[in-house]
Amino acid sequence: MNHLYYPGCSLQTTHKGYDISCRAVFKALGSEMKELDDWNCCGATFYMAIKEITSLAIASRNLALAEKSQSDIIAPCSSCYTVLNKANSYMRENKELMGKVNECLAEDNLSYDGTVRVRHPLDVLVNDIGVEIIKLYVRKNLSGLKIANYYGCQIVRPEMGFDDRENPTSMENLFESLGAENVYYACKLRCCGGMLMTTYEETALKLSEWLLMRAIENGADCIVTTCPLCQMNLESYQKKINKSFGTNYQIPIFFFTQILGVALGLSEKELAIDLNFYKCDKVEELLKSSTKVEQILM
Repeated sequence: MNHLYYPGCSLQTTHKGYDISCRAVFKALGSEMKELDDWNCCGATFYMAIKEITSLAIASRNLALAEKSQSDIIAPCSSCYTVLNKANSYMRENKELMGKVNECLAEDNLSYDGTVRVRHPLDVLVNDIGVEIIKLYVRKNLSGLKIANYYGCQIVRPEMGFDDRENPTSMENLFESLGAENVYYACKLRCCGGMLMTTYEETALKLSEWLLMRAIENGADCIVTTCPLCQMNLESYQKKINKSFGTNYQIPIFFFTQILGVALGLSEKELAIDLNFYKCDKVEELLKSSTKVEQILM
């Protein structure tokens, strides 16, 4: 089945680096994505706790649009991925609920039968395109780069999806195949604080500080994540964390597509790495190095 790209609100605003690098990586691999036409906000995770039918209708409008095109959806944002999957699951399991949602969708001349799959780009890259195919496109060996792979608490929960709920390894397998070293990072599913950063900042800062500390302790050059909110909390709040805990963290936080794009030989601009707050010396060296096909892992 074809894939339609659902960027979601955050990738169009505060996290353009994820959007730009995601599109660039898929294009470089010959799988350029078409954006879902006339998509709308998924409603975000908090909305589901307030008005169930309204929240499901908001999310399901995107699913209905994709179903009309007979395509699945690729959703990079962890919240979008979770919300769209939940809406899908709830309606598939409860036909009465689906009927109520379709009454809402009918106002927009839409309906939804539950045929669309919601996919994460990591899932599509690793399990559809495949690591062995990706290696054929690699132009730079990531040897010497030490990565702490951070999935966050959403994309593998609550239901079993494309990876293990307790110990996902998709990123580790991908980056190891490209020459990088994956450091031990037991807190790869631990919450960064999420939206608590806007309500209970002190608690969120503690949660994020723990993640930064463990990455540094284990010798990581950078943290690589799949979640825009995690990336923002870990990167944008490092100065506040340093002030609160007397630390001096300056650890780069990358989207996984940015590091994959470096291996594919894409430029800093093409991957929007110039939008990141902190530079990683080893990534900078790789970006500046000439393309050497003979370095590719076979």
